Amino acid sequence: MDEQQAILRLKNGDLSGLEFLVMRYQVKAVRTAFLITGHSALAEDVVHDCFMQVFRSIRSFDETRPFEPWFLRSVVNASVKLMQKSTRHVALDEAEESDLAELAARVESIEAQVESRQVQQQLWDAMQKLSPRQRAVVVQRYFLDMSEKEMAQQAGSAAGTIKWLLNAARERLRELMQRSEL
Repeated sequence: MDEQQAILRLKNGDLSGLEFLVMRYQVKAVRTAFLITGHSALAEDVVHDCFMQVFRSIRSFDETRPFEPWFLRSVVNASVKLMQKSTRHVALDEAEESDLAELAARVESIEAQVESRQVQQQLWDAMQKLSPRQRAVVVQRYFLDMSEKEMAQQAGSAAGTIKWLLNAARERLRELMQRSEL
C-alpha cells in the first residue's frame, strides 16, 4: 500500500489506511511536536489528536496533494497552540534529555562528545526561552528542512512574516547562546 491508497481506503472507511499513515508518520510527528512542546507526553498527545483529526476530516483532504506536509503543519500548529495556551513549564526528566541528545549526537572523540553535549544542552535551554511560534519556525526550518516559501504557504502568511519570525528566532538564540558562554 502507498500513501494515496491509504488515503483512499481511509476515505472509504477502511481503518487500515489510517494504520498505514500512523506507521509512516508517527515518529517524525512526535519528534516535531516534542521539539516545540519540550515534553514527550504532550508531544504524543498532540500527535494522537492530530491523527484523530485526520480520521474526522480525511474526506475533505485532496488526495492529489502530499499528505506529509499537510499533516506535519497540523502537528506544528497544534503544538504551538497548546504551548501558547499553557502557562505551566514542564521540566524534562533525564530520559527525555537523553532522547534529545541522541537526536543530535554525532560519533566523535570523548572530548568532542562532552563539548557537543554541553552545546546541545545550551541550545535546548535557549530553545525553551523562545516563544512557541519562534520554536515552531526553527523546527520547521532546521528539523523538517522546509524552505521559507513552504513555511509561508503552509502558515497562510506572507514570506516576509516567516522570514521575520525566523530571523528573530535566530537572533534570540544567538543572544541566549552567547550569554550562556559567559
